[in-house]
Amino acid sequence: MLFTPLKAGALNLANRILMAPLTRARSDSTHMPNDLMAEYYAQRASAGLIVTECTMIAPNTSAFATEPGIYTPAQIAGWKKTTDAVHAKGGKIIMQIWHAGRAAHPLLNDGAQNIAPSAIAIDSEIHTPSGKVANATPRAIEASEIPTLVQMYATAAKSAMEAGFDGVEVHGANGYLIDQFLRTSANQRTDNYGGSIENRARFLCEVLTAVCAAIGSDRVGVRLSPINSYNSMIDTDPLALTEYLAKRLNDFDLAFVHLMRSDFFQAQSGDIMPIMRAHYKGVLIGNMGYSADEAASAIGEHKLDAVSFGTSFLANPDLPARFKAGAALNKADPRTFYTPGAKGYTDYPTMDAN
Repeated sequence: MLFTPLKAGALNLANRILMAPLTRARSDSTHMPNDLMAEYYAQRASAGLIVTECTMIAPNTSAFATEPGIYTPAQIAGWKKTTDAVHAKGGKIIMQIWHAGRAAHPLLNDGAQNIAPSAIAIDSEIHTPSGKVANATPRAIEASEIPTLVQMYATAAKSAMEAGFDGVEVHGANGYLIDQFLRTSANQRTDNYGGSIENRARFLCEVLTAVCAAIGSDRVGVRLSPINSYNSMIDTDPLALTEYLAKRLNDFDLAFVHLMRSDFFQAQSGDIMPIMRAHYKGVLIGNMGYSADEAASAIGEHKLDAVSFGTSFLANPDLPARFKAGAALNKADPRTFYTPGAKGYTDYPTMDAN
């Protein structure tokens, strides 16, 4: 089942082994994509679909110091090297468009204050040029600012298409801006963007409406993590949130929904994949901790339509070929996940090189 083609909106995928978005911090302080990144993604072009690392839609929104952006003409041109390289190998690649919200920090953004639905800081530390420091308390977003934020996503989507991407994935997961609106631990607003699930989902829906209008809904996906507690995220009723989103997302005719099924830190639990499958009628991609066998079984049993792999794709540029051959996998080296240069990035061997 992993090697059956899949149509996801306008995307015709050769297989159902997808590359999950993975922050690798190989850009620079100007957030420019580069040749090394093009090589990295091209090495993994045998994925049914590559989803890039989270990519900044606006300046002064950095959470990782050296993640890439898509808000200048130079960045668009820089990303074109990646899309050309992936397409030259027959691959499909979409950009994950992202605003960090409260996860950004002034020390990474020329002193610019971070923003969020509510003035609540992430309860942890962040790496900055000054060392590890506490996350900054954000400024609560004014309702009048929201249309501009929504338009930033639409502009980024158009820029991604100009850079040659096959589509975009709206990042609505892992405690970044959209997820901050969605979940109760980060959203204590009392206006039309807070309180009820419908209100908390309003920002996501406005972003999707704008992005779909900008590039066509059949080239737009969304990533969600209703029970992942990363970045101090908790929701009072994640199962109800999942069901509401599953039903509401049917209105957008998206290419796919990309669902993280569990919690990195086990702060919350709940079986959300069946809820999404029961109520969402489009293509469903599962993520987090799947083996090849579990992924094939889940697809065969129609529990989902494809699976994205993160760490295993990081360490195995030829992951689909290894799955097909039943070959051993390279082991990922966490020490090089976010370090500069080729080591632990483009130097993982293929089967043929072993």
